[in-house]
Amino acid sequence: MSGQGEMPPRLRDWIVSTNDAKYQRVAGQDTYPPDAPSDTMDVIDASSFPPRIVASVDVKTSIVGPPQAVAISPDGRLAVVSAPNCYDAVRKECVFENYLQVMDLTGAQPRLVQRVPTSHHPQGVAFHPDGGLLLAATVGGTVESFVVEGLMLKHEDELVVSKGRLAGVTFTPDGAAALVLMRDAQGAAVLEVNGHAIRLTPERVSTGVAPYAVDVSCDGRWAVIGNVGLAGLLGPSGQLAGDADTVTLVDISRRPFRTVQHLSVPALPEGVAISPDGRWIAVLAMDGSNLRPDNPGRREQGRVRLFEIRDGQAHAAGDLPAGEAGQGIVFTADSQYILAQFNVEKMLAVYAVGSGALVDTGHRMRVRGGPCSIRAMPGRRSSSRVTGSPA
Repeated sequence: MSGQGEMPPRLRDWIVSTNDAKYQRVAGQDTYPPDAPSDTMDVIDASSFPPRIVASVDVKTSIVGPPQAVAISPDGRLAVVSAPNCYDAVRKECVFENYLQVMDLTGAQPRLVQRVPTSHHPQGVAFHPDGGLLLAATVGGTVESFVVEGLMLKHEDELVVSKGRLAGVTFTPDGAAALVLMRDAQGAAVLEVNGHAIRLTPERVSTGVAPYAVDVSCDGRWAVIGNVGLAGLLGPSGQLAGDADTVTLVDISRRPFRTVQHLSVPALPEGVAISPDGRWIAVLAMDGSNLRPDNPGRREQGRVRLFEIRDGQAHAAGDLPAGEAGQGIVFTADSQYILAQFNVEKMLAVYAVGSGALVDTGHRMRVRGGPCSIRAMPGRRSSSRVTGSPA
């Protein structure tokens, strides 16, 4: 474990971000350096500008999967890290493991308190808004539920949702339902939540190809889903050259939930987020920056796209360069800033939207390894910042 300062008081604007240090993308090629350090989870205090990393702890995680393979509880006491794997240098392949890691955030430094077995390799994870339940979507097509008991998880149930892989998962702000993305079968399934019980409903939500990451606004009005296209499906897909993909806007204010818009975005929108106030959508797209130099779709940088929701539709509001092969993206609690994971550069970048336009603040947080998953506390919403403003 390595720390960068004492943990801040609970219930500030906390964000957790994980880093896959064993993997390094070099000119679109997957490599596994022999001297790589441990994977890590960083705790970020985003309650004032600039956001800062306040603690870091060793974990096991992976870039392989949706950038929502980490979650923090609403009270800031726990974080759960998913998608654990290790690299077998002899066989030259990744070994995907089946457990969740529970991290205690109540002390001066985070610490691992539990490894909870799962039936299949877990991907996206999400805490219920009241903090008492956690869901994990798996590559086996199941959603596993866990009751939160103090600083521990207790396995509660396993629900078969699909014959194919699942990806992201999130609760609605009222806690009465959850959306789980069917990466292979396509679309989003709707789960009914009653206390600790979950039930698969017949409701399905239309998405683009290979839905991957999902986020909801705190007002309970909107959900946004990123669709990574043919690159997100199993099996050979031929040569992809950075073609456009989509983001889906879903009205979750009433049942049944209903898709109202598909937005065209650059290739591989790994990260999608909706601002807590429900005004903005942020998209972090690779836009060909993951491809090899001999591919005609290769670009050196990805893109951050901003959309504004007005009168029930999303409208383009900003477009700026991002890092190479970017991963997850989140808003701060006051909806004024965006944190984006630049995987190859091993850093988090901060953008501002408080002025009504997308601005790169120039602030960067360097991390140990390539950032791969990032989540903020569910249900958090703040009207103002503690201190500070961008230069």
